[in-house]
Amino acid sequence: MTILAFAIIYLVWGSTFLAIRVGVREVPPFLLAAMRFLLAGIVLYVWSVVRRERTPTARQWRSAFILATLIFVFDYGLLFWAEQRVPSGIAAVMMATIPAFTALAEITLLKTRKLTVRLAAALLIGLGGVAVLTSNTFHLGGAAIDPAGASALIFASMSWSVASALMRKLPLPTSKAMSSGSQMLAGGILLTIAAGILGEFRGFHPEAVSRRAWFALLYLAIAGSVIAFTAYVWLNHCESPTKVGTYAYVNPVVAVFVGYFLGGEALGPRTILGAACVLISVVVITTVHTGKPLAAAATSRPND
Repeated sequence: MTILAFAIIYLVWGSTFLAIRVGVREVPPFLLAAMRFLLAGIVLYVWSVVRRERTPTARQWRSAFILATLIFVFDYGLLFWAEQRVPSGIAAVMMATIPAFTALAEITLLKTRKLTVRLAAALLIGLGGVAVLTSNTFHLGGAAIDPAGASALIFASMSWSVASALMRKLPLPTSKAMSSGSQMLAGGILLTIAAGILGEFRGFHPEAVSRRAWFALLYLAIAGSVIAFTAYVWLNHCESPTKVGTYAYVNPVVAVFVGYFLGGEALGPRTILGAACVLISVVVITTVHTGKPLAAAATSRPND
């Protein structure tokens, strides 16, 4: 059972990036994200209510909507939008910079971390990886990724890092399932509003969407958000945070190879070098002085 749970959070979360890219080819990005998180949020929220867990208070709902703005509108919304322009594997690598921005948030906002030489070196390595992926200055073969898509992904990572810092200060339900379910519901509502403002409902015809795109949506909502999340929660009760947190390193690698083998995406020196730099940065940043990774909650995306 433990091996199966790890396989789920490694492979399913790693493959959601390709599913997003498949979906946004036919469904507007913010609308696709809205449908994903409304569906997943309803399932998790109802499941929590059936288990008789306490529903959020008014203050907790306000917190959920604040976090949903940062996580689902600015983070996931921009990720879905960027994957119209950026290969799924590279998008996953770019989003792996979240620990770097989280560390900066801990230094500047929470004042819980100091900028050491080791941390500064890790941040520079991570930024170097981003530079390799986005700049044409490095003659590594293959074109640099789309500037607008890269900018959106960087902003999305920064938004998640701010949300990660705020999570420690805002009142939220003690139940992880109820907390995530309420945030997903709030996120789905806000993404629906964003899709309407951006005009994504105009010209969208559900009957014209292929089965492949609908399957991608179901995979994102059910496998990516509900099943993998359940496996993640179960593992957190059975295994150490050190072991569970390893998915933050594995997911980008899985995404790159899934994009290459199943999505026909390029895998050249630029992608390999950029990904290596970012992952080295992630490992160093999420490692405490004892050499053990920090708990994943502050540095990862448990709703992927």
